Formats: sequence, structure tokens, C-alpha cells
Amino acid sequence: MISEPSRHCTVELQALPSRIGQVRRIISAQLRYWHLDPLIDQAALGVTELLTNVHRHAQPDKSCTVEVELLLERLTVSVHDHDPRLPTVREPSASSTSGRGLALIAAVSESWGVRPRGGAGKVVWFTLPAPPRSAVLAPHPVYGATTDGPFELDSVIYLESGTPAAARSAVFG
Repeated sequence: MISEPSRHCTVELQALPSRIGQVRRIISAQLRYWHLDPLIDQAALGVTELLTNVHRHAQPDKSCTVEVELLLERLTVSVHDHDPRLPTVREPSASSTSGRGLALIAAVSESWGVRPRGGAGKVVWFTLPAPPRSAVLAPHPVYGATTDGPFELDSVIYLESGTPAAARSAVFG
């Protein structure tokens, strides 16, 4: 079995409100490039919550690094900051206007966690399961929308489902 190499994206920034939207757009564009469109909303929501926490709580500064990595069938989004204090999930009251970020990440992700970085801050991360490759890459006809091409039926490759596999190409970065 040949496995794909991991795909990795890193963004360094100051967690300021104006930058959070920019990082959300960068992450969305990267996931589109990797053909992971079904994960965009969850990843953008999660990274927004994590960067908002850095903006609101991190000391001594607001600098951080966002990393997105696809390894096998798992997308991991992590935010590294310089504050060694670990976040906690809170039970906000019904009238609270904040305090739901980590609970929201827990609800939309497959898993999440926090790990200290030896006194140099912490990493807060979450994972999302990547959709099956066949669901990510829609088949595209070789010669256009109305023809299947000049292929002999005995040379058509069939998927496990028993349907013909359409020819396609993709770039993975």
C-alpha cells in the first residue's frame, strides 16, 4: 500500500480580530486546494474559536502559530501560543456572552486537546476525519460532459462499488 505524504500548512500571526478573518480565509483556501471542501466550515469555526481564545486570554503576547496537517485520513488543526496557562472548559450561564469556545470545538470535532510546551506556552488542537477520497474528488469526463471517450469497455477500471472509474487528475500539495 502506498500512502500519501502528509500535507502541512503553517501561519504565524498576532491574534488580533482583523487577523482572525484572514487566517480563516487562508485555512479555507488551503482545504479547497487539498480538495477537502467538506471540512472547511468545521475547520474555520474551530480555528476562529482557538484564535479568539489567544486574543482574549494569552499572555505575555498575542503571537501564535496555526498549523493544519492532513495525515492519512485525519486533519489536525492546532494553535501554539506563548501562554503556559492551560484552558478549561467552562459551563457558562444562559446569559453569558462568552465561555463556549472549547465546548463548541468539542462538539464539532472528532477529538481535541491541550498540551504544554515545556514552559514556552501550549498547543490547543482538534481533529476532523477527512472524507473518503472518492467523495472528495468528483469524477470528471475526459472529453467533455456528453462523451465517455474512446475507451474499450474491457479497459475500464471499476471501483469496488462496481461502477466505472472516471479518468481524472488532481494536484495534492
